[in-house]
Amino acid sequence: MDTDDGHVCHCPVTAAERVISGRWTLLILRDLADGAQRFSSLERSLTGISTRTLTQRLKALEVDGVITRSIHDSGTCRADYRLTEKGAALLPVIEAMRRWGERWCLAPDAVVETGRTAADAAETLQGA
Repeated sequence: MDTDDGHVCHCPVTAAERVISGRWTLLILRDLADGAQRFSSLERSLTGISTRTLTQRLKALEVDGVITRSIHDSGTCRADYRLTEKGAALLPVIEAMRRWGERWCLAPDAVVETGRTAADAAETLQGA
């Protein structure tokens, strides 16, 4: 995979990060996990995303081969977005991130490596 500065990336983690790291990208993929969605459905689901940002993210994901865009022949300019095989292969990664977030970021009694709970750590950070 080429980097933004024209160099070839040989690290698979870096290559994957470049595909999924854009703001909103993981949430777009999460929404498309349930099946094809129209632009307007995605926009409603992703509270706070601008039309411009959603358009940019969808185009980037399409270029990366993670989603496809299908235009309806009904005479309207409506399109559906859906995951490709490559995009669907990211779903277990997103699910693992969800489980990690539930355990380490959301659970007030989740114990971090120091033996302190997340709530204890948050208290320490607030006092700093």
